[in-house]
Amino acid sequence: MIPYFHVEVLEALSKILGDTQQGFTGDEIGRLLQQSEISDPGPLTKWRRLYQAFSDQQTKDKCGNRVSVFLQNAMAPARYLRNMDLFEKRRSELNQVLSLIALSINEEGELITISRAKTIKEALQKATSLRSKLEDRGTHSEIFRYCLPELIAENYFHAVFEATKGVVDRLREKTGLTGDGSEIIDQAFSIKKPMVAINTLRTESEQSEHKGFANLLKGAFGFIRNPLAHEAKLNWQMDEQDALDSFALLSMIHRRLDKLVLIFQYKEENNG
Repeated sequence: MIPYFHVEVLEALSKILGDTQQGFTGDEIGRLLQQSEISDPGPLTKWRRLYQAFSDQQTKDKCGNRVSVFLQNAMAPARYLRNMDLFEKRRSELNQVLSLIALSINEEGELITISRAKTIKEALQKATSLRSKLEDRGTHSEIFRYCLPELIAENYFHAVFEATKGVVDRLREKTGLTGDGSEIIDQAFSIKKPMVAINTLRTESEQSEHKGFANLLKGAFGFIRNPLAHEAKLNWQMDEQDALDSFALLSMIHRRLDKLVLIFQYKEENNG
């Protein structure tokens, strides 16, 4: 049994769902009320119609179960197959309110229990999407190029996996090589015959930095990409903080790739 939703919470939820620009249409609200077995109070402004319907149903049921059903019906992922951005925008706004009563809508559109946010700042932090957090951190644009659909879906596991593959893809673009993993890194960053460099390689310190970056790339593949490639998502758990830390490393790598000096290109040599 879901306890009563407080009046202030019901009003805030209703205003999000019935927003003039981003909310449901009047017809959609009618269908959702019917689907959720909530009595429709009739012609009112959209948010007041929802608020009245929710309030009356709670009073009748002596609990918030039907309101919960409505929220889950409204946020069913199948409704948003062609507009994932809208799903995340609505979910984020709803979760800002729900977090204050220890509830949240997950990426599957289900209402779940979480630790209660005690302040407005904490509520905003709990509700902010992974994509928004990355944007606020100034994450490199290449991250979004390679895994935007996964970020929108808040799929941490596959978002990090795709972003890591993107590093190799950029290295292929810059060198013309077609290998993968340690093979392409050793070819591209060889000290004796480098194809690319992160500095002039003139001093021992610069050569050490160059080799260190190559080892960092290998470490990223070994620690992040390879386990994700070989393990089922069910067996390799990744939470939001792990994802943010992984993206921070990959973003830094992309910034160094931006400044690579092209010394020699494989395709040019093999084409004579």
